[in-house]
Amino acid sequence: MKQSRVTIRYAKALFQLVIEQDTLEQSYRDMVLLHAVCAESKELSLLLKSPIVKTDKKLKILEDIFGSKIGKVTMSFINIITTKKRESLLTLIASSFITLYKAHKKIETATVITADPLDEVLKSEVINFIKKHGEHNVELTEKVDSTIIGGAIIRMGDKQLDASVSKAISELRQIFNKNLYIQDF
Repeated sequence: MKQSRVTIRYAKALFQLVIEQDTLEQSYRDMVLLHAVCAESKELSLLLKSPIVKTDKKLKILEDIFGSKIGKVTMSFINIITTKKRESLLTLIASSFITLYKAHKKIETATVITADPLDEVLKSEVINFIKKHGEHNVELTEKVDSTIIGGAIIRMGDKQLDASVSKAISELRQIFNKNLYIQDF
């Protein structure tokens, strides 16, 4: 997801407010919930982007969905964003806020793609490997993709370690496709 300047500015404003109010952890959980619900529900995303639905109706729907599940500061923020007709950016603002929180807490997000689900021993070995090459706490996201046949692909930020069987087969295919025969005259 591309984060625009406006979403980053709104996220920074909320971030500074919750630090002043000492509600950072609660607001982080709220933003994770908001992001998950908006990403999961296509109908809600379409509703937030719709210019036909009036602002007060959107506020009522958001209050019904999130009212009892999120904190006062976050709900007030959502009300302000919706009143300013920026509700279509709520998912991106939540994503930017989560990124700011992780940077503040020095949490590194890593994605591990394997052919089979990781067991606990292997998961702890992967986390220790990532910690050895970084200095932050690690939040591990697991994905299962049977097309890599075996091995693993680890992505952390802009770095990627591809130790998958499918990559090894692809490299072998490229080597065999080269014509190594040189004819002497």
